[in-house]
Amino acid sequence: MSTAATSTQPGYHRRTPLPQPPPPPIVTDDYEKWYTAAEPNNRMLLSLRSGIDSEVAWALDRLCRLCQNEQFMLIAIPGLTDALFEWPEWYVTEGHKQFGEEVNFFAMPKDKERKRRHAIESLFILRNAAMHEANARELAVYPKVPGLILRTLHDLESNTDANSEFILYVLEIMQSIATSIYLPSPDRPPRSSPIGPLQQIAGLSSNRSLILAALNTLTILYSNPANTYQLSAQAPALETAMNVLPLILDKELIDAALNYLYAHLSHPPMTKAFLLHPRMPGTLRLLVSLMLEDQMEETVALDCGPTVHTVPAQTVTVSNHELTKEELDRLVAIPEPQRCYEWMKTMFVAKPDGELTQVDFWNLYKDVFFPYQDRHALLVASDVIKNVNAVFPQAQAMVLPGPPPRFIVKGVDRRKDVSSQSQFKCRWDRSECTVEPFDSATALYEHILEAHINPAEGTQIPCSWATCQQAAITKAQMRGHVLTHLPDMQPPAKDPSQPDTVTLPSFNYPNPVADPTSRPPPPSRLSKVVYTRPHVDPPPSSLAALLCLRVLYRAAFASSDVAPRVDENHFGFPGIVEDMGDEEIEQIGSTDDEKEVQWRGRKAFMGIRYLLEDVRLRHDTFQSWVEEMMDAGLTGTT
Repeated sequence: MSTAATSTQPGYHRRTPLPQPPPPPIVTDDYEKWYTAAEPNNRMLLSLRSGIDSEVAWALDRLCRLCQNEQFMLIAIPGLTDALFEWPEWYVTEGHKQFGEEVNFFAMPKDKERKRRHAIESLFILRNAAMHEANARELAVYPKVPGLILRTLHDLESNTDANSEFILYVLEIMQSIATSIYLPSPDRPPRSSPIGPLQQIAGLSSNRSLILAALNTLTILYSNPANTYQLSAQAPALETAMNVLPLILDKELIDAALNYLYAHLSHPPMTKAFLLHPRMPGTLRLLVSLMLEDQMEETVALDCGPTVHTVPAQTVTVSNHELTKEELDRLVAIPEPQRCYEWMKTMFVAKPDGELTQVDFWNLYKDVFFPYQDRHALLVASDVIKNVNAVFPQAQAMVLPGPPPRFIVKGVDRRKDVSSQSQFKCRWDRSECTVEPFDSATALYEHILEAHINPAEGTQIPCSWATCQQAAITKAQMRGHVLTHLPDMQPPAKDPSQPDTVTLPSFNYPNPVADPTSRPPPPSRLSKVVYTRPHVDPPPSSLAALLCLRVLYRAAFASSDVAPRVDENHFGFPGIVEDMGDEEIEQIGSTDDEKEVQWRGRKAFMGIRYLLEDVRLRHDTFQSWVEEMMDAGLTGTT
C-alpha cells in the first residue's frame, strides 16, 4: 500500500515592521496639562485657595514663572483673578498695619513675612500679566481693581520699605489700565481720586522707582483730555520734573520727567501759568541743554573750488651726463685701451632694457678724444664696440632687422644727471644767460667769474643778475656781491605747512617764469567748506524737550489779533450780529495777566537764543521750529 508524500519544505515570510509611535511632545516645566488646564479644579488654583502657606507659596512660585510670557491669560483659568486678589486685599485692609515703624523690617516674624510675601507675589503676577493687552482689558473691567488702587494709595505709607514694593506693583498695574480710567468730578471726596497720593509720591518720595512709576502714571492719566481738569499749577510732580532735568545721565528718569512736563504743558491754562513760574527761564535753558547733549553730529567737508593745477616747486631736469673738466683731464692722460674702458664707466651704465646705436658709441668716443689724438691714438670703431662687452658683460652688440637694419648695443644706456632748474641756474644778463644749470653753487660761481665779471671792460661794472638794481662797483666788490645771489647747497628750511608744489593760474600756464610774482593769483587750495550736520534722528527725550519748548513758544508769542467770528462782517458782507457774553469779551480782550505772560515768555526765549543757535536736527520740520524760535528770540516778536 502506498502513501502520499506531503512536502514539508519550510516557508519564508517577510515580517511587517511595526509603526513607530510618535515622539512624545516636549513639555517644559510648569506647562504640564495639570498646571495649565482651564478648569476650576486647576492644581495651582486649588493650592491658592487652600489657605495652606506651603501650598500657596508653591502655586505663587509656579505662577511667577508662567506669567512672564504672552501665553499666560488670566481668563483661561476661571477664578484665578479672584484668587490672586485675595492676598493683596488682605494686605491693604489689615496686613499693612502689622508692619508699622515699630517693627524691624529686617527681623520680622516668619509668619508675617510669609503673608506679606504672598501679597507681593500675587501683585507681581498681576503686574506681569497686565503688560499684555488681553489681560489689561480684563483687569480694566475687574470690579476689585479700583478699590485696591485707591486703598493702596491712600492708606499705605509710601516712605516705608515694607510698602514700597507693593505700591510699585500697584502703580505699574495702574499704568497698564490708565487709558480707561476717568477721574471723578471735583465735588467727590478726595479718597475717590488717585491724583493726590500720586502727586505726593512724585513730589516728596525719595524712592526713585516710585517717582518713575508715579510720573509715568500721571502722564498717562493727563493724556486723556477728560482728566486735565485736575491739573494744578502748583503740582508737586511739576517741581520734581524740573528738579530732575539736570540729571542727564539718568535717561529713564529724564524721559519720565519730560513726558510728564509735556502732558502738563499741553493744557493751555497750565502753559500760561508756567510762563509765570519763577523757574521757567532756567527750565527753558535745561530743555535746550538736553537737546544739545543728545545731539550726534558728523563732520562734512565740501569742496566748492575749481580744479587746482600744481607743479613741483623745484623743476627737476634729467639730462645725459657730460664729461666735466676734471674727468676729461684725467681720461686724456690714460693710454688706450684703458682710457676707453674708463670713459665707458664714466659715460654709461648697465641697463637691461637700454640700447644705443653703435654709431652713437663711436661718435661720442671720437668727439671727446679726437682733439687729443696727438697724445694717444684713437681706437678704431670695431675695437670701441668690442670694448663694451669688456666693461659691461651683460651688454650685447646686435643687428635689428628692418628697412634699414639697425646696429645697436643692447644692455647699456647713457648715465643721467639730475639737476634743478630753479637752483644753480645763471641769471646774468637779466636772466638771459643761456648756459645750462650747474651741479653746484661752486660751479655756478666760477662760471659767473669767468664768463661775466672777469671779461667785462672797465674797472667798475653794474650787477646784471635777474632784477638786481646794484649800481656799478669795482670787480673785486662785484665778486663778493654776486655771492648774495647764489643759492645754498642745502635747500633752505621750510615751514611744515608750506607745500612742495606751486599752484598755477590755469592748466597750460608756463612754468617756471622769470618773475613768479607777476603771475595772476591762482585759485585757493583751501576751498573746502567744513561743517557739522546731524547724522541720526534725535532720541525721544530730545523730541519731548522740543515739544515742550514749542508749546511754551506758541503761548509766549501768541498773536494778539482776534480771529473773526463766523457771524461777523467778513470782507464787507454784513452778517447777523449776536450778543457776546462776558466770558467771550474777556477772552478777546488782552488782560494785564496775559500781557505779563507774553512779556515773561518772550524775555525767556530771547535769553536762550544763543543756545538754540547750536541745535541742529535732522528732520527739516523740527529744525524749522528751532529756527522760528531763534528768529522770534532775536527781536521778541514773531
